[in-house]
Amino acid sequence: MTTYGTISSGPSETSRVEFISRAKERIKEGLGTRRPWREMLLLYAISVPSDVSEAVARVRTNIAYFRMNYAIIVLLIIFLSLLWHPISLIVLVVMMIAWLFLYFLRDVPLVLVGRTINDRVVLIVLLVVTIVALLLTHATVNIIVSLLIGSAVVLVHAVFRKTDDLFLDEEAMGSDGNGLTRPLSASSSS
Repeated sequence: MTTYGTISSGPSETSRVEFISRAKERIKEGLGTRRPWREMLLLYAISVPSDVSEAVARVRTNIAYFRMNYAIIVLLIIFLSLLWHPISLIVLVVMMIAWLFLYFLRDVPLVLVGRTINDRVVLIVLLVVTIVALLLTHATVNIIVSLLIGSAVVLVHAVFRKTDDLFLDEEAMGSDGNGLTRPLSASSSS
């Protein structure tokens, strides 16, 4: 019996589509923790802390709240610093792909030579390989300077951004029409 017009996909194609679908979902979940840039850059939320303990508290709260935004900023600064070192940029992209497949998008434990590899070991090995690979491209000064600049930018923002309107608990968060969060006291008064 012939089956004209029937499209069938083999098991490898189905598993490939499922992997891509799972990868998209995990990337969306990871980027879902990113806060709106408008909320991060509100001008009325910028002020000088009154003392060192308030500055430290702001840094802790802001780093917990804007973690993904800060990571994007630091990675962008590193990327921009490597534009003048194309080999380093290629190494960075290859290592980012390795991180995605070996650490972030993996659903099952990594098995090597019949032994299950712990996630912590995978993390440490990837970190060491990434650092060594980038250092071997002779862009050490660029990487160190870009990390220092990225850290300074994050620290300055974290110190001067007030935390009065930030909520780490999603249940206690109110929202206005623009997707900006505001305290419950402001959202209940109308």
